[in-house]
Order: sequence, then structure tokens, then C-alpha cells
Amino acid sequence: MNRSLTVIAAALLWAALGAGCNQGPASDTTADSNTSQDSHAKAGTAKGSKEGGFASWFESSKDITIPQGTSFEVTVDETLASNRNSAGDSFQATLAQPVVVDGQTIIPAGAPVTGHVVDAKDAGRLHVPARLSVALNSVEVEGKTYDIETNTIGETGRNHNKRNAGFIGGGAAGGALIGGLAGGGKGALIGTLLGAGAGTAGAAATGKKDTSLPAETRLRFQLTRTVTVSVKR
Repeated sequence: MNRSLTVIAAALLWAALGAGCNQGPASDTTADSNTSQDSHAKAGTAKGSKEGGFASWFESSKDITIPQGTSFEVTVDETLASNRNSAGDSFQATLAQPVVVDGQTIIPAGAPVTGHVVDAKDAGRLHVPARLSVALNSVEVEGKTYDIETNTIGETGRNHNKRNAGFIGGGAAGGALIGGLAGGGKGALIGTLLGAGAGTAGAAATGKKDTSLPAETRLRFQLTRTVTVSVKR
């Protein structure tokens, strides 16, 4: 009887020891599996970083020279006027047409452009017409600003000489008529002088006409000097 109990106890002990041994390797396998997954994840991250670095290397830039004479067609973003602006004033514009070199678009339409007023003179009295001229300074390409040099585009107001002569002559004739009716020949001479003075005043008051470039006006400039810009390949 005692021997049977001893055998049973020994069997139970061996069974317990066997279960413990079986659980040990399972835990090790799970740990190894987790370690393997972490390694793969780190390897994938490292691979992705390398690929991203390689991609940035391939996205290199290339310098392109835009030749002299190339057209820059822009739309003025603000109104410019001879009686409000002065030489040196800057203004903003937008590239209306892309700049293309050898079939490749170097500067896309919509690129920001900056210009300046070269000359501005408001209309003078009687015979001095208004003047307004502008040129471009710079263009922005992919976040970088490049200085450019272009021709100057100007506008001059109409000369008022003929119109003023009509005002002055008409005033003199009217004065002579009134003076003649009032006092004969001498009155006619006085009336002519007074009429001419009134006509001159009328011309000075109405002959002043300034010139302007309204917002959304489209202007076409040409480069007077080459410019090199950097574009992505």
C-alpha cells in the first residue's frame, strides 16, 4: 500500500515537472516572436527613411537661363495713376502667361511679380500732359525671388493744345461780341481781352486730364537682361 502511494506521488511529481518544462519554451518562443516583429518594424522604418532620402536626392534642381527678349505678360493687381503715384512706388502684379523656354515651363502662370513706377507726372494746366511709366523688378519661382530687368512701358496723356485753343478762341470771340454790343469798337477790344481771360480760365479748369492703369490691366514686358532660375527636375 505504501509502495503504491509512493509510485503515485512520483508520477504526479513528474507530471508537474513536465508541464513546467513545456511552458518555459512557449514563453521563450513568444518573446522571440515579439523581438522578431520589432526588428522587422525597425528595419522597415530604416528602409523607408533611406528611400525618402534617396527620393530627395533625385528631386534635384536645375538652373535654367531665361534669355533676353523673353516676354513677361502680367496682370496689374492694383490701380496706378499719374496723379497719385510717384517714381519709385512699387506695385504687385501676377504672371498672366507661363514663361516657356525650349518647350519647358520655367515660370507658371500665377507667379507673383513685383514692379515699380519709373515715372509719374500729373497733368499740368493748359499744355502739360500727364505721364505714367512702369517696369518689372522681380518674380517669385517656387518660393524664391529672382531680380529681373525689363523694358519700361509708359503712357502719356493727350496734349490739350488744340482743345485749349478752342476754349480760349471761343472765349475771345464771345467777349468781342458782347463788348461790341455794349460800346462799339473800343468796347469790342476790351471785350476781346476780357473774353480771352475767361476762356483761359475755363481751359485751365477743364483741360487737366490724368492717366492711369486700372487694376486687372494686362501688360506685356520683355526681359532686357537674361535671368537664371532654379527649377525642380
